[in-house]
Amino acid sequence: MESFYSLLQNNVLDAQPWRTREELRMRIVRWIERTYHRRRKQKALGKLTPIAYEEKLLTQALTLAA
Repeated sequence: MESFYSLLQNNVLDAQPWRTREELRMRIVRWIERTYHRRRKQKALGKLTPIAYEEKLLTQALTLAA
């Protein structure tokens, strides 16, 4: 958990001064959804990142369709 907060601090909180809490909140949500979760390996996905898992599923689907 400490690494998550460290990454959040470095990549979002310290990136610029924020005018409103809402602006900061939206930026945190975007960072988590677009960056953090896409790079982080997920146990439920067989230790793959969400992007790697989607690519694996697409490859399997295309192979079955051929």
